[in-house]
Amino acid sequence: MARTTPHDHPPTEGEPLYRRIATELLGELRDGTVPPGERLPGERRLAGHFGVSRETVRQALELLRHDGLVATDRRGSHATLPGRPVETPAALTFPVGAGAATPGTVARATVAWEPPPPDHAEALGLAPDRPTLIHRYRYATADGRGLRTAVTSFSAVALAEVEELARYRDRADGTAAAHLRRAYDWMRRAGLTLHHRDAITPLASTPSVRVTRRVHDQYARPLEITDLVVDAQQDALVYEFTLPGRAPTPATAGASRRTRP
Repeated sequence: MARTTPHDHPPTEGEPLYRRIATELLGELRDGTVPPGERLPGERRLAGHFGVSRETVRQALELLRHDGLVATDRRGSHATLPGRPVETPAALTFPVGAGAATPGTVARATVAWEPPPPDHAEALGLAPDRPTLIHRYRYATADGRGLRTAVTSFSAVALAEVEELARYRDRADGTAAAHLRRAYDWMRRAGLTLHHRDAITPLASTPSVRVTRRVHDQYARPLEITDLVVDAQQDALVYEFTLPGRAPTPATAGASRRTRP
């Protein structure tokens, strides 16, 4: 969400402030900043985002609830606008490059509580040598071909906001199996809107490529960074993209990219 303040858009004469905030929030819901069905940020964050009091946010949400545009349950408030979420499980698989578990393949994943690689620490805003949750993933066919290895570091924000991830700290000994396939789903359920950037780099003098994924939330806070190395000589790396449609005629567009040496 782009930061706005009451001074950016002065209220129309006679228009209550909460009504203007409701209109601005509805606009962000419609443009997909918060996908349909996803939980909205809490009142405190919305108040900081719009530069108003929590009471004003509470009144704005009540107005949207009255119009049937927002629903509230024990997990919080979420948009009820029709439409397809911006991100689907097919668009964001954790970790990036994870292969489907099929006969003849071997996948191994573990978690550890340790300092991340220096470049990961910098990307996540962590102090040097500060430990965090590290996820390691290895995938290959039974004969060792099509090897994929990924290392993911989670930020302090992700561990503070996502309860399911935080639970792994006490058992992150680096040896026990820990597939976190639902990591992105957990983040969404915690009210985080995910934005990701993938960079693909050929590795010199090898047939492999490196994919670096950086994920942040709607407040530009880093959530995780993953480095994936793929043996591109034996395997193809396929990316699928889904673009959100615009009402009243939803439309999607897909594209696949195959990377070979």
